[in-house]
Amino acid sequence: MKSNILVITGHPDTESFCSALSQAYIEGAKEQPVQVRALHMGELEFEPNLKFGYRQRTELEADLLKAQELIRWADRIVLVYPVWWGMMPAVMKGFFDRILLPGFAFRYKENSMFFDKLLTGKTARLIVTSDTPSWYNRLIYGQAGHRVVKQSILQFCGIKPVRVTDIGPVTHATAENRKKWLEQAKRMGARLA
Repeated sequence: MKSNILVITGHPDTESFCSALSQAYIEGAKEQPVQVRALHMGELEFEPNLKFGYRQRTELEADLLKAQELIRWADRIVLVYPVWWGMMPAVMKGFFDRILLPGFAFRYKENSMFFDKLLTGKTARLIVTSDTPSWYNRLIYGQAGHRVVKQSILQFCGIKPVRVTDIGPVTHATAENRKKWLEQAKRMGARLA
């Protein structure tokens, strides 16, 4: 059983429905003999722009150093975030740009196009809210936003398997639907799914 769980809320608003889903997952996970930690994009202070790319190092702020420590510590990473314009919020993308650096998340091999994945042994769950029905996202958009987070970011660094749960459409959802989704998140936490 994975014992260290990190729940990262990618929505910048600490009062969002994503925040409530994160809290429900955490409540469920605490029913198991595990340790749970949480990060919320709305509470972190950092420059999300990788200003110089990889040409020049941008020193990590204290919140990003703490995030790296928690990612190292975690066996399982749960990301809860909305899809806006087919992708994660900009602050979440900036978070990944800033912390998943060479030497921490991956390491290029000398004179090679290949690299070492430095975050192997970890698993992930994506809980993704959207106003686009999941069938439409799958058939029309090919789940492009999910693929970026799952394959181009997490699996690139060695995190796998990565499972995805779609929640939505959210904006005009009834109170009953929201309650059902919160219960679903709590059950996932309790099953460590």
